[in-house]
Amino acid sequence: MRAFITAIILISVLASTGCKDKSALDENGVPGKLVIGVFGGENPGRTQSIMEPIRKYMEKKLGVEVEMHIVNDYTTVLEALHAKKIHMAYLGPFSYVLAAQRKDIEPIAVLGLYGQPFMYHSNIFVRANSGINSMADVKAKSKSLTLCFTDPASTSGHLIPRSYLSSIGLNPDSAFKETMFAGSHAASVLTVAAGKVDMGCVTDEYGIDLMVKKGLVKKGALKVIWISDPIIGSPIVIRKDINKDFAKKVQQFYLDFAKDQPEIFEKYLKVYYVQPHADLAYIPVADSAFNGIRKIVNGVKDLKLVK
Repeated sequence: MRAFITAIILISVLASTGCKDKSALDENGVPGKLVIGVFGGENPGRTQSIMEPIRKYMEKKLGVEVEMHIVNDYTTVLEALHAKKIHMAYLGPFSYVLAAQRKDIEPIAVLGLYGQPFMYHSNIFVRANSGINSMADVKAKSKSLTLCFTDPASTSGHLIPRSYLSSIGLNPDSAFKETMFAGSHAASVLTVAAGKVDMGCVTDEYGIDLMVKKGLVKKGALKVIWISDPIIGSPIVIRKDINKDFAKKVQQFYLDFAKDQPEIFEKYLKVYYVQPHADLAYIPVADSAFNGIRKIVNGVKDLKLVK
């Protein structure tokens, strides 16, 4: 419900600011103003400040006005994409797979390392003094444990750990005393650290280490008891009804981003990574790169999500 209300607010704001006229596609499919939806992560205000120089540089490179909307959940971005209130978006791999079911968007870039998509992992973690040291302990005590995922459309904070738990005989909807959504990766970490929930799920790139670095969690207070296989990174996507030459121009902006604006790019990476690799850069990506995520989605029974 919260995500739905947020989506309605975003769409209403876009309409009330005259975005509908300015961002409308011309007869060639080129927007008068490029509108982008961005998941704000754990600190939307900071994300907004980091994205502003990117927005300005995009305007210069593309020769068109650029507007970015920072939101606090993926569902809001998906709703705005399908309602054609935004032209492109920053999505997670799972949220992309959900959105792509309608076949009206395509991925144009993903962070890469040495020409290959950059991978990350999902973690399941507990408090260090919980007495839980392994997933075997979790299975033995599941009926007395509480579990929190992050956002429903999060890959590392929901889909991957849900799939794993189901694969070892722990249905998240029935095997635990209570299962909930914390709302974000930071909230998952802080909720477990505060003792309000026994177990949490989080990304290794934007989770416990970041909260420790910020001084919000003491080092050693939490411990990871499960690490997933590598997960493909988050794509930047664009609507398929956008002019193909214009879409290529947008794609090239991202492919050149690290080389053309290294200082801005480094600051941008630090929003999402504690210690970003120096050689990270955007690379082209095809829809087929997310087939592994699709396979996991199809293998999880009773996956209830807003699509």
